[in-house]
Amino acid sequence: MGRVLDHKLVRNTLLLTVFAFVSRGVGLFFQSLVSRSLGAAGLGEFQLLLSIHGLAATLAVSGVRFAVTRLAAEALGRGKQTELRSVLLPGIGYALFFSLLALGLVWPLAPFLARTWAGGEEGALPLRLLALGLPFLALSAVMGGFFTAAGKVGRAALLQLLEQLALVAFTLLLLPEAEGPGAGELALSFASAAASCLGFLVTLPVFLALLRGFGKQNRRAGGLRRLLEIALPLALSSYARTALGTLRHVLIPGGLRRAGASAEEALALYGTVHGMVFPVLLFPSALLTSLAELLVPELTELQVRGRTRELELRAARILGLCYRFAVGCAALLGCFGTELGALLYDSAQAGQFICLLSPLVVVMYMDTVTDGMLKGLGQQLHSMAINVADAALSLALVVWLLPLWAVRGYVFILFFSECFNFALSLRRLGKVAGTRAGAALPLHAALPI
Repeated sequence: MGRVLDHKLVRNTLLLTVFAFVSRGVGLFFQSLVSRSLGAAGLGEFQLLLSIHGLAATLAVSGVRFAVTRLAAEALGRGKQTELRSVLLPGIGYALFFSLLALGLVWPLAPFLARTWAGGEEGALPLRLLALGLPFLALSAVMGGFFTAAGKVGRAALLQLLEQLALVAFTLLLLPEAEGPGAGELALSFASAAASCLGFLVTLPVFLALLRGFGKQNRRAGGLRRLLEIALPLALSSYARTALGTLRHVLIPGGLRRAGASAEEALALYGTVHGMVFPVLLFPSALLTSLAELLVPELTELQVRGRTRELELRAARILGLCYRFAVGCAALLGCFGTELGALLYDSAQAGQFICLLSPLVVVMYMDTVTDGMLKGLGQQLHSMAINVADAALSLALVVWLLPLWAVRGYVFILFFSECFNFALSLRRLGKVAGTRAGAALPLHAALPI
């Protein structure tokens, strides 16, 4: 790999990006459909349920996807393809244990969680329906980690797209029959669980066929121990981050109400920003999300082989390219945000927030790639520590500023949180990869690949 970005990485990134853009396009259509059916307030209430479900999903996955990607990439990088079984079998057992644990916790606690954080006990059944998809989600994470390590990104992306299409299909089938936000939330929860199950069933035969292609597998002692050494610390930090993030999300409507907004206005604002605006802001980042995922095995291989100079060059050039892309996306979203809000959601408020938050795109996109590089360099614990600190600080700001500054405080918290996270992540990357922020952003962005 004499060039900073080899052809394999570029090809796989482009392939995964095509599928990611299609998938996010389907997702935007899904969000548009849901927002028009539930309304901004109903969408806000469902987003709160999804935030609680996200905490359960974090427990279900517990860092297994990254652990499988890292260990499988190491085995393949050393030419030890026959040791993949020693990575995947512990990963499957680990995923089943934590996903069933999460399901077992959500089921009895759903009424309490819905009553305390989501506006009423009517949210208990949607939470339980969402939880039924957790085992399939965790097992799919294991298979997805393996696909990424093996470089089979096209297959993984296609299977994820099929799951997304299944979600839309189930939603189109069920949502028109639902009358009122409560019934709509039930329909969406069932559609999500059904799509997760279908996605797993479609992915499983592809996963088994790919594994057979690596030949007869041998057992290697210590596979579970090595998996736990990577996954458990990552899981613990992700629990803290997600718990703090979930608490922040569920406190936002309450903070807006204390600032003078009605309950419906608070839910509508929350639903508009998190259910309408952020999907639009993050849509172009499909390219960078794909790159960040593929950088894990690529940088792991360079690190294992001790190619530090190439590693430094690659990190600097990738940051420069991503910076240019992010600035261009921010400019386009700022110019056409009003039109996008009207076209997708028939919402003037959504359009206003797209324009207002468009500068945040630069920081969010760069942070995505920086986190991907840190994980590829084995810095996942530092990355998660930064995320936990960010979540804790954001939670404190929500409790303190939101009742005082209302919407202005909400916008300030969004900007401060993203900038704080990115600054610390970039500083850590500079220490590990020998990359100086000043060299990567933006002066060297024009350097040839």
